[in-house]
Amino acid sequence: MNFTPLVQKAIDMSARLHNGQNRKNDETLPYVSHCFSVACILSQYTGKPEVIAAGLLHDVLEDVKGYTYYDLLRDFGPEVANLVKAVSEDKDPNAKTDKRASWMKRKKGYLENLQKHGSGAMLICAADKINNLRSVTAWYLETGEKTWEKFNSSVKNQIWYYQEVLRILKIGLRGNTIISSLEKEIERFLDVLLKSKSI
Repeated sequence: MNFTPLVQKAIDMSARLHNGQNRKNDETLPYVSHCFSVACILSQYTGKPEVIAAGLLHDVLEDVKGYTYYDLLRDFGPEVANLVKAVSEDKDPNAKTDKRASWMKRKKGYLENLQKHGSGAMLICAADKINNLRSVTAWYLETGEKTWEKFNSSVKNQIWYYQEVLRILKIGLRGNTIISSLEKEIERFLDVLLKSKSI
């Protein structure tokens, strides 16, 4: 990893902003572990500090109350702020809405938006999905069908979403080896589900 002052600042800010948040299927695991994992995955495919910093901060606009795009712009500048915005769903952490009712709309909006952005945003998206797939596959192997109780959509919809992300990234990141890593994680996820007869 290209460990610059910007990356260190993003590590510190991510830890502060996600303080008190935990992973969906393991309340003992701080959420920021996901952000750090995404940054580590990114470092295998890019040395650009702005992309790694944005990877560390990629969920703050969706999940942190009171921290806005303008705060991100002030703290990290336009490149990092715009990368984070590019990989953020249209979800206001301050709003009180039924997430389950809006899941498909949010995902379709994310996919549509992703296609408008460059390789930096797509790399962050790929690293995020790789880590999420590894986590959910591990959770499923440990807890079985109870895993899905924590999610706002069906297994079928989850599979559709990951396959659509892969389709878009294959075009936008053509030739980048991160695509084969994402493809392998999707195949492993599907294999585990098939063997357990979840799908």
